[in-house]
Amino acid sequence: METYKIAFFCWESLHSRFKVGGLAPAATHLAEHLAAGGHEVHFFTRGEEEDADINGVHYHYCLPYGDNIVDYCRTMSNMLLNAFRAHDTPPFDILHFHDWHMVEAMHILRDRNTILSYHSTEYGRNGGNFGGWWEFQEISGKEWYGGYIAKAVTTVSNSTKTEVMWLYGVPEWKVTVIPNGIDPDAYRIQVDPGAVKKRYGIHPLAPVLLFVGRLTYQKGPDLLVQAIPTILARRWDVQFLFAGTGDMRESLEKMATGLPVQFLGYVADEEHLQILNACDLVVIPSRNEPFGLVLTEAWSAERCVVATDVGGLAENIENFKDGIKVPVRPESIAWGVCLLINDPAHMQRLGQAGRRKVMERFRWSVVTDRMLEVYRKVIAAGRDSGGGEG
Repeated sequence: METYKIAFFCWESLHSRFKVGGLAPAATHLAEHLAAGGHEVHFFTRGEEEDADINGVHYHYCLPYGDNIVDYCRTMSNMLLNAFRAHDTPPFDILHFHDWHMVEAMHILRDRNTILSYHSTEYGRNGGNFGGWWEFQEISGKEWYGGYIAKAVTTVSNSTKTEVMWLYGVPEWKVTVIPNGIDPDAYRIQVDPGAVKKRYGIHPLAPVLLFVGRLTYQKGPDLLVQAIPTILARRWDVQFLFAGTGDMRESLEKMATGLPVQFLGYVADEEHLQILNACDLVVIPSRNEPFGLVLTEAWSAERCVVATDVGGLAENIENFKDGIKVPVRPESIAWGVCLLINDPAHMQRLGQAGRRKVMERFRWSVVTDRMLEVYRKVIAAGRDSGGGEG
């Protein structure tokens, strides 16, 4: 089997304190599985740490600066470009950029075998609003330019593929849909649900609904909070746990005054797994969701899911067979929850069906093979054109 020297450019990883969202696990685990397959993988990212080899991947860090996100990422691009050049002998076969953050580096290296993965878009992150502020316009411009100069583009779902084709004119032939992968066994652990619930002051027999994600407009936590009174009218003892941080936390806490809601803030991995496996239902109320790692994590733990009918959630859930999809409205979310909350056996069946789907479609071995096929095509095209190095 031919092996490659691969450079990842990504603004976050699991091996740095700079972790924001689902991009960190998606890129980190992909890099590790490529390395496990014999490829030489270098991961250029930000962090305060010293360069290190972790799980077979060579990590190279920088500590950027800037007065705003655009300047910060420009500095990061320049710093990591210097680190890249120091390791570019022999030359890298593939330069894989994740999202827009280092498009300046991609511009300098545009004659190489470059791939851009869209994990989301600025349009989607802002809830489908085009926005009028300059940062939105700058970031959207970089997303357009990255798709224009990349030799190939990947997206995490068909809906994101359609979004980048519509927003940025990326041609269909250039885009391959490759979902985020997951190790399902890492999310299925044995717990005593009652004991876990008691740690949060919840009766062992009370149903627990879990939200996991950033407390931002895109993720829709306010829609779930608004649905709670309707849910409680049907089942008075339901409890709600919100795991995650974000700019909406203060307003959400005010909205939830007097309701059986706990905002846990940042939750460490071990605690996250225990809550996930102890909860009765996972709710994903996103307004926009390119893929939705929470979905495959919940399914891996055999948890039942109620999710909004958007993006990757809409594509991957087969309604009433491995989850419940509902419109993006509080009353619809409440309806989906109430449909299930008094039927534990039904929830169990849906969760088990979800895990079977994860095993078939989303295991890292499947996803890594699909990404390698994109690499092969880009390398072959580069050889045919006489390019690919420089």
